[in-house]
Amino acid sequence: MKTLLPLLRPHYWPTWLALGTLKALEPLPYVVLAALGRGVGSLAARLPLSFVRIARTNIGICLPELSDQQRELLVKEHFKSLGVGIFETALSWWASKSRIAKLTQLEGVEHLRAALERGRGAILLSAHFTTLEIGGRVLCDGHPGSVNVMYRPTGNAVLERFLARNRSRQAKRAIPRDDVRTLITSLKANEPVWYAPDQAYRKKGAEMVPFFGIPAATNTATSRLARMTGAAVLPYFQERLPSGKYRMVIYPMLEDFPSDDPVADAKRFNHLIELQVRRTPEQYLWIHRRFKGLTPDYPDYYKRKPTIKTSG
Repeated sequence: MKTLLPLLRPHYWPTWLALGTLKALEPLPYVVLAALGRGVGSLAARLPLSFVRIARTNIGICLPELSDQQRELLVKEHFKSLGVGIFETALSWWASKSRIAKLTQLEGVEHLRAALERGRGAILLSAHFTTLEIGGRVLCDGHPGSVNVMYRPTGNAVLERFLARNRSRQAKRAIPRDDVRTLITSLKANEPVWYAPDQAYRKKGAEMVPFFGIPAATNTATSRLARMTGAAVLPYFQERLPSGKYRMVIYPMLEDFPSDDPVADAKRFNHLIELQVRRTPEQYLWIHRRFKGLTPDYPDYYKRKPTIKTSG
């Protein structure tokens, strides 16, 4: 009980309220949850939030071929997708396997089986789309007790405790992003690891790798991990379909991977993400500051424009 007392401070009450609300709403029909999500997202897109500014900046950087009108429409659609993602996250955490199975289809399982037959584990390489949580849930449901999930710990203690416990219940292990030792142990035990290394990474081993033609601080550890363990690397992407269902695809393991150049390998994966983004542009996580530079030599794309005060 003592360990729970710090989590009951007023600072965390909004988190408890949000989790309780999602838990209470999860049993509603999917069409209702999706409509609620689109409504929440539409409202958020109209507010003066930094997330809206970041999304608008990222879309402008990555998709310069779009007109101003098209970009604004994509920003609005993206926030609707984010809203739906909130409620499908509730499904991912609490819905029964039968309910998840009715909403989703997982393709390419044979590719994962073939990879594991090699006996050296498999890295399921994914990326941060608004459908990320349900993609992880489907993968764990399809391979109960065998899939390891890597995740980025959050600074919110209540949410961190909840996520760690929930993901550990669904997956074999929930591995914090910096726990490389457990990751390697899992691969050497011939287990699959779900891994999404596409966010800005400015720690040791980071390199500036083009993403949509723009240098982005990138984690290049994937090819080194594959070389160290002999694990197969398979792209894994998911998308929300217009029908309201979800399509998850495990692609064949990458050939000639890893190469002798980790930067080239990271560039190759970034290109795969770009192709998926163009399939479902509203579903990519545009609110992340992907183009934060490693050093001050790179542009500050997210710097707020100074407010010009007028006299009189």
